[in-house]
Amino acid sequence: MSGAGGWLGTVVGLAYLLAASLFIIGLKRLSSPRTARRGNILGALGMLIAIVTTLLNQEIVSFTWILVGIVIGSAIGAMLARTVKMTAMPQMVALLNGFGGGASQLVAGDEYLRFAAGTIHPTPDIQTTIMLSVIIGAITFSGSLIAFGKLQEIVSGKALIMPGQKLWAGLLFAGMLGLGGWLVVSPAAMNMYVVLNVAALVMGVLFVMPIGGADMPVVISLLNSYSGLAASMTGFVLGNNGLIISGALVGASGLILTKIMCDAMNRSLANVLFGAFASQVAAGPAGAAMADRPVRSVGPEDAAVLLGYARTVIFVPGYGLAVSQAQHQVRELAELLEARDVDVKYAVHPVAGRMPGHMNVLLAEANVPYPQLVEMEQINPEFEHTDVAVVIGANDVVNPAARHDRQSPIYGMPILDVDKAQTVIVLKRSMNPGFAGISNELFYNENTRMLFGDAKKSLLAVIHEVKSGL
Repeated sequence: MSGAGGWLGTVVGLAYLLAASLFIIGLKRLSSPRTARRGNILGALGMLIAIVTTLLNQEIVSFTWILVGIVIGSAIGAMLARTVKMTAMPQMVALLNGFGGGASQLVAGDEYLRFAAGTIHPTPDIQTTIMLSVIIGAITFSGSLIAFGKLQEIVSGKALIMPGQKLWAGLLFAGMLGLGGWLVVSPAAMNMYVVLNVAALVMGVLFVMPIGGADMPVVISLLNSYSGLAASMTGFVLGNNGLIISGALVGASGLILTKIMCDAMNRSLANVLFGAFASQVAAGPAGAAMADRPVRSVGPEDAAVLLGYARTVIFVPGYGLAVSQAQHQVRELAELLEARDVDVKYAVHPVAGRMPGHMNVLLAEANVPYPQLVEMEQINPEFEHTDVAVVIGANDVVNPAARHDRQSPIYGMPILDVDKAQTVIVLKRSMNPGFAGISNELFYNENTRMLFGDAKKSLLAVIHEVKSGL
């Protein structure tokens, strides 16, 4: 029997090593749109191997409920993958982060129940990882639900702050750590364990509520990291190497992505979490002064003329592109312009949209050639030599106030220098501010032309004019 166990242990170890390798390779391939599809497949294959290996390695009395869960979960996942719109994808990512944290919390809770029943006698280090799984998992779960609510506009997207919130949150966090430490060294105390769970759930709410909707891309990537850390802690609880490795990878990659997103806004993580960015709509004197300035509108016919006779055109996608699902029309218009020997590129800001990589995913869905997608650092020097820049639903990432207005909440944030183009065409439903609630100077510039209306309908009208031979 021991020989069989030793042989099985070797196979399990090798299987987890293979799964971890697939995770790492898949994660690497996800860094490029060219290889992202294959990277996703490799990651899914690694997860399948890890799941099968875990089922073979654990003492499972009955597979019935496990199979039921797999079938129900797979059916729900497949349905969501086919039905959730791209505009709702950030909300879905937030929910998935929350489910990951909640799962870690439940698994840790099951282990603590076994400890309370006297079935197991965990060592202090395992008790520590149980408490960390509970704290991180619960914060991730409730925080992700609030992020989902903000993105879905069930909860206000503004930073909601109550008097003394930072103080109360700090005291609650310190109390959680103290209670968790006490539970590590004390006999099982279910009442206090329940208190810890409730406190962690409340902490998740207090953690996300003061963060404005414009910072949701950073929050989503940070909560993604938390879900990975919670999973890794749960791996230590269960003694599961595959879970430890996969959780650590998600945790590390999420933190790296969070740092990239913060750098893209020229802000520290502490400022995002505690700065109450976008807590109020930035109308103010500057906003009122801009409201008195004239706005130059343009129709589809004139927009088609500007684009058709341009030599260089740069498309700048934003959340409005996702709302109208106009990515296919953008690609069609770009192909028509290329047929007229127009040089076409796409400028992608790191925090455009509602989640990291939102615009990249949209454009990839429309089969936009990857070489035409240019990152901010490379594309910015080209705007001053560009005939027409077409802004489709982007707001804060093209606001010139970030360069010179020290009173603006986005001052210092790197932006796309679209205002330096010879002509700027902005496709937008109205003059309302973006998700950050900040008036945009670009809309009032002399070289800006506003094409009002739904982006998809506006692009279809422009496409019709271009096809008609201008």
